[in-house]
Amino acid sequence: MEPNAEVVEESLGAAEAMLSSVDPLALGRSLRGAVIGAAKHPVPAVGNLTRFASNLARAAAASAQRSVGIDATGPLAPAANDKRFRDPAWSENAGYYGMLQAYLAAQRLVLDTVDIAELEEPSASKARFAAQLIADALAPTNFLATNPAALRRAFETGGRSVVRGVANFVHDVRTNGGYPNQVDLRSFEVGRNLAVTAGKVVFRNELIELIQYEPVTEQVYEIPLLFCPPWVNKYYILDLAPGKSLIEWCVRNGFTVFVISYRNPDASMRDVGFDDYMLQGPRAALDVVRDITGAEIVNTVAACIGGTLNTALLAYLDAVDDRGIVNSSTYLNCLNDHSIGGILGTVFSDDRSVEGLSRRMAKHGYLEAGQMARTFNLMRANDLIFNYVASGWLMGERPPAFDLLAWNSDSTRMPAKMHSFYLRKCWVENALARDEVELAGQRLMVSEISTETYVCAAIDDHIVPWRGSYKTTQLFKGECRFVLTSAGHIAGIVNPPNPKSRLWTNDELPVDPDAWFAGATEHRETWWNDWLAWISDRSGSLSVHPPLGNDRYPALCDAPGEYVRA
Repeated sequence: MEPNAEVVEESLGAAEAMLSSVDPLALGRSLRGAVIGAAKHPVPAVGNLTRFASNLARAAAASAQRSVGIDATGPLAPAANDKRFRDPAWSENAGYYGMLQAYLAAQRLVLDTVDIAELEEPSASKARFAAQLIADALAPTNFLATNPAALRRAFETGGRSVVRGVANFVHDVRTNGGYPNQVDLRSFEVGRNLAVTAGKVVFRNELIELIQYEPVTEQVYEIPLLFCPPWVNKYYILDLAPGKSLIEWCVRNGFTVFVISYRNPDASMRDVGFDDYMLQGPRAALDVVRDITGAEIVNTVAACIGGTLNTALLAYLDAVDDRGIVNSSTYLNCLNDHSIGGILGTVFSDDRSVEGLSRRMAKHGYLEAGQMARTFNLMRANDLIFNYVASGWLMGERPPAFDLLAWNSDSTRMPAKMHSFYLRKCWVENALARDEVELAGQRLMVSEISTETYVCAAIDDHIVPWRGSYKTTQLFKGECRFVLTSAGHIAGIVNPPNPKSRLWTNDELPVDPDAWFAGATEHRETWWNDWLAWISDRSGSLSVHPPLGNDRYPALCDAPGEYVRA
């Protein structure tokens, strides 16, 4: 070992010991490895430091020129989509411009240091993620003294904005785990202005409630729709609010619609497994839907990780010779092949992280509510965390009243056994895509699925990278249509017709997703309309709508039911 690396290793050893108990993702250990690795490569390390010094010198010169009215340009610039430095002061004030340049130079030095360490995966991704997170946290926009917009607001309000910001900070520490609040929840209530499409709960077991929606058209398609939402959030992302509800859209377009609403688990459900979710969830729901409607076949629509469960179900139905009861399946921002999982896979779902998380879940019997939401927020920390540090804690603003964020904050827990199985078999081993999973006594052969599928991905999805979603097109034997929509993971689903919507289509399905995109056509359209045409062709003829429940499955209560409120 080189002497300089040895000194660094000794100095960081105590820090690693402290971090290990509070750092289940081993981000601190990975950062330590990056620093040690960089110390083993002195030549590129010196090159990085030289570049850093040069950038600082050029930044100082540009700042000095700007102070006398010369429009000089520094060596670095924020990313085009970085909203933090859009205040005019960052470009018009020479002092702030110099501060910005110094920050960008330091950020580049930190990230370049990680890059020269030559760590193996997943440590390399973890170290870069941790370094970027630290750099984002130390941005000058996160501190009152160096945030021009916050200082201006303090001056304009006579200091009242600072007082309100401190109050917001104290409130968030006490009630939100020290994270800044993203949304004002006082404006929203499930059943009042969220999840308000009229319907009835027609079935309930220990795991799910099944909601059937009231028809609003004289005739409906004979093949019903069953929505299979993710269990990591409440189902009503699919029934968000009038005008933003995909379920409402389907009902108004003549479909008989059902949706699964999962129970919010507690410690009593610690031993509920993935096969229980499959059998008591969509498998049980299929029987109820067919019984109430009299239809022999059903079209399923799955969102996020609900798609993984839907795929497991299709393979299970094949294995037990019931493949004919699902006519088609739609996937919305879903991963089935987890080999392209983005940050969620490389940073949060490696073998060591999953093992540590499984031990923590075993203590309580479930994954704590909000932990997944915070994981997703960390993946876009500038937009979903530090943006609210600046607005809420520094400028004293109330968080916005925004229905998407209200839904996002309505967190759920997850049973320890089920979630551990899902993380290990899907994320760590990618076993489902490899036909190596057994559920309910059956080997699941995903490669043999012949069901027709519609796969929709979102181009800016930070949770399910669209290229990973695209791999579903190569998994199954059945015909598939793949479309790419604008927006991200949530807004990509909640995408009613509007002038800003974009859609990319290509009837060819090459192995390489980038080849698909290169041949795709862009449309000023929402995927809702494209899918409506596709699913209508696979929904049979129009006929009189079925009853709302029946003698075997009578209406138990009004939608949105009881489980969604827990």
